[in-house]
Amino acid sequence: MPGCDYLEIRTNRRAFLLGPVAALACGRRRATGFPGYAFVANAGEPSVAVVDLTAFSVVRHIRLNAAPAALIAHGARGVVYVLSPQNAMIFEIDAGTLSVKRKLSLAGTGVSMRLGPTGGFLWVLCRSPHTLIRIALDRFQAQWRLKLPAEPADFDLSNDGAAAAVVFTAARSLGLFDLEKAGAARVIPAGEDPRAVRFRLDGRVVLVGNRGTRMLTFLDAKGGATLVHVPLGLEPENFCMKPDGGELYITGKGMDAVVVVYPYWTEVAETRLAGRAPGAMAVSPASEYLFACNPESGDVTVLDVYTGDMIAAVRVGAQPCCVTFTPDNQYALVVNHGSGDVAVIRIAAINPGRNKTAPLFTMIPVGTAPVS
Repeated sequence: MPGCDYLEIRTNRRAFLLGPVAALACGRRRATGFPGYAFVANAGEPSVAVVDLTAFSVVRHIRLNAAPAALIAHGARGVVYVLSPQNAMIFEIDAGTLSVKRKLSLAGTGVSMRLGPTGGFLWVLCRSPHTLIRIALDRFQAQWRLKLPAEPADFDLSNDGAAAAVVFTAARSLGLFDLEKAGAARVIPAGEDPRAVRFRLDGRVVLVGNRGTRMLTFLDAKGGATLVHVPLGLEPENFCMKPDGGELYITGKGMDAVVVVYPYWTEVAETRLAGRAPGAMAVSPASEYLFACNPESGDVTVLDVYTGDMIAAVRVGAQPCCVTFTPDNQYALVVNHGSGDVAVIRIAAINPGRNKTAPLFTMIPVGTAPVS
């Protein structure tokens, strides 16, 4: 671009452009950092990398004694919770000292975890024994355990925290649990090869993805009755709900696309092309772009939520596996499992014009096999 100087940065992985340097000459507002940290779970080391988002560099690797699989930030408490499948270990990392503050072993194998809506509890799904465990965060101990009838694959909490839905793949069933009474409301058939489950935002309907039949099943959350089966054309593996609950985005094997479902109308709205074999997704909170990771091609596809148009395809690294955003919605952070780094995309630099591309702001090496 005439009148612009670009700063070329070279690392041991690749060269990329960090620019433009003369932002005013280009008519683009100068980028600033975000005063906070990004925490990245590295399954291959095992450790959690702490990325300073003002300097865009790793300031510390917090070593763990078990490989992490997922993490959740709790802004109000100033901590990060890390789940390791081994012994269902939970680590609490203090964001002030950047060190492990407390840890808790729940026994068995950790599957997934979710923060309760009030922020006072952490829910952890485990196998062997098959349990759903509520952890009181003030004392950091298991408050009670709900025994499950079969091996669990996924779970979700209702928006008010009063109910949980747990899918049992091998048993081809779904459990609906009343968390206020700590008991099962009902265990019902859930179709062939059920894998993913989500509550509708109002808590009245549960959506279950059946990979075997490529269906999305809508179930009444109170009585368990099947409302409708919606064909998808792909194996539902990844779910992403729009923040207002009005759209559910689904990706999976069988189609290079994102299927958009209206949860309140119980129908497929449209199918949008989204690069090669899209996987994990996230919706940026302000501009409302849908970012879809393409692990096979090493890029991220950006779609306009309102128009459905693909506005950019950004090369990010090997095997992008998840994406999140800085709280000021200035940057998208893409974790690359294969290349061991985080790609930083400045959202304001995405140009919905004809070129359908966007530059990387920077790349940050974080460790071996990052996953979350």
